[in-house]
Amino acid sequence: MFLKQRDSPHKDNHHQKSSAGEEAASASALDHVSGGTPTASPRVERKLEEQDLVAMAEEMTILEQDDKGRERVDESGETLESDHDLGKLSEEVDQFLGSVGNLEDKSSQIEIPSCVEKFAKLVELEIAKFDSGDAPAKWCHEIEEGFSVLHYVERISKLTNAFREFHQSEMVNKTTIVLQRAMMFFEDEFRAILEDYKSPNSESIDINNAVNAKGKQSQHLQQSSEEHDQCETQLQQPDQASSEEDQFPGYVPETVSKLKQIATSMIFCGYEAECCQAYSLIRRHALHDSLRKLGCEKMSIDDVQKMQWESLEGEVAKWIIATKHCFKIYLPGELKLCNEIFLENPSASASLFGNFTRSIVIQLLNFAEAVAMTKRSTEKLFKFLDIYETLRDLIGSIGGFLSDEELTHELMSEITTARSRIAEAVIGIFSDLENSIKTDTGKTPVPGGAVHPLTRYIMNYVKYACEYKDTLEQVFHEHQKIDQADASRLESDNETETSQQPQHHQHDHDHRGGDDHNQSTKPSPFSFQLMTVMGLLDANLESKSKLYKELSLSYIFLMNNGRYIVQKIKSSPEIHDLMGDTWCRRRSSDLRQYHKNYQRETWGKVLGCLKDDGLIVHGKIVKPLLKERFKSFNATFEEIHKTQSSWVVSDEQLQSELRVSVSAVMTPAYRSFLARFSQYLDAGRQTEKYIKFGPEDIESYIDDLFDGNPSSIIRRRT
Repeated sequence: MFLKQRDSPHKDNHHQKSSAGEEAASASALDHVSGGTPTASPRVERKLEEQDLVAMAEEMTILEQDDKGRERVDESGETLESDHDLGKLSEEVDQFLGSVGNLEDKSSQIEIPSCVEKFAKLVELEIAKFDSGDAPAKWCHEIEEGFSVLHYVERISKLTNAFREFHQSEMVNKTTIVLQRAMMFFEDEFRAILEDYKSPNSESIDINNAVNAKGKQSQHLQQSSEEHDQCETQLQQPDQASSEEDQFPGYVPETVSKLKQIATSMIFCGYEAECCQAYSLIRRHALHDSLRKLGCEKMSIDDVQKMQWESLEGEVAKWIIATKHCFKIYLPGELKLCNEIFLENPSASASLFGNFTRSIVIQLLNFAEAVAMTKRSTEKLFKFLDIYETLRDLIGSIGGFLSDEELTHELMSEITTARSRIAEAVIGIFSDLENSIKTDTGKTPVPGGAVHPLTRYIMNYVKYACEYKDTLEQVFHEHQKIDQADASRLESDNETETSQQPQHHQHDHDHRGGDDHNQSTKPSPFSFQLMTVMGLLDANLESKSKLYKELSLSYIFLMNNGRYIVQKIKSSPEIHDLMGDTWCRRRSSDLRQYHKNYQRETWGKVLGCLKDDGLIVHGKIVKPLLKERFKSFNATFEEIHKTQSSWVVSDEQLQSELRVSVSAVMTPAYRSFLARFSQYLDAGRQTEKYIKFGPEDIESYIDDLFDGNPSSIIRRRT
């Protein structure tokens, strides 16, 4: 219904709304005051003393209505037929207004025809009729046809202003009573229609699914998962499921037309403050209601600071959905609605939408900045980057629906400031990451030389972070520009002194030329940051390798961790691009060196037992020494097998490479030694005592190594 049913035509809240306190609040709530309508008058001049209101009301007492509700009787007993008389009287009032408008001497006395008072009485009766709720259907019909009581009230406003110009205080009082009653009625109608907005269709947006998807990075990171779900595929844009009209809390075209006519009339009659305040309050409530349905509740900075991160993660995901929704649907829709309703008052429309947009944007940005102010931790990086990307995209979307350059610049400035604070938090998180690597100084080595938890954490962290590669490049590039600007200010202080030393110019030129030559290979700011992290990790692992008492195991540890790092980089094109081929080749070369060092340290001793040095003296075999060599070989090999079968090489390819390389050295050497010297041992017990392994046994036992399963004392295989 366009007209709200009322119990009484004279509600107390009418008087409350017209109180001086409410007028002050309305004036302060809206800076913009109509200046383009000459008929507008100050609110102060519309206020009457209570005794005047009572006196005028008594003069305009309605005696009765006939059974059809069509006839009215004035105080002289004359019967008035409202529809006919109002139309006729309107023409006479227009003639009167035209005649007094042509008078230049405003101090002259004017003759006020009787039609003016009759017209004012009938208009008040029309307002009373509609305000009583007796004829809502007629009100709706007249609004739609464009011939409503609104036009009569506008004439009352013109009469009030005309009487005021000619200092007709008595008539000003009479017409002002009618005008105030009409405006209170119109304001109530305006509010009632505005409050009946469409409820947005947000059912198609699965908030819980989006929140869960957006929280997966931290879960995967804590579990050192090998897979990372792309949360953006889970976070559907609102317009993918339903039309924008269904999601905007707006109105049907007929309702917009009604609102436009009421707003135009109220502003014409000098009630712009009341009209704009009603519109602003109700439309803000409509948008906040829509945001709440998307899960975005208004929270203070203290609320955000007190939340546990697990809960705040979900709120960030909801905020991202609501913010994108707001800039894609709500604000463009609100701009269109505001322009349609205040079509004839563009200055009011611009002011309303500007204030509306500022309040909403500031609320959204306050949340983002509050999140940036929370205690930093590495797990928050991904949500911070999500917020950064959302703010970055907003800057590009604003120009799509805003034409006001000043408002656009203001909003962009606010968003850029919030984005910069998020960027500072991101830079700080990487600084914290560096410190966490430096301070990881545990003295307990990882059993079996396996991959260290720190390696797994850092590499998974880097992998997930590099999924935001372009965003992080932007963050660190902007940070670098700030640092360079600061550095330039410092360098400028020494510029004069440097210019006075021409012999340095050539040197500086040459040095700069070298920099320019290397510019193409110079890493990007984020690439440099990533290399810094990797360098710190390498140093930390090198330090941890020294915790092992066995040098061979330290090389296994370095191989395991180095291989894990290389494989992670190879599996991520983003990391590989950032680190570069040179770094990857150097890393692979380090792994080969660790392999050689391990083989020399472990199996060099075993091979020493298989040398023929000192076994042949004057062409004869020294049997005691030969027996000792076999015994030494057996004991050493058994000890290696027992120990290194408990060592861990989890990478199957590395494990295979190690076994193959050891077997390739040991098996031929042992087979050759056995072929040359086994015949010099007595057959039977002596052979069994000193020759415990055949060449095939050696291969088989080598295949037991690096399984992480401690082995008991070897028994000879048959």
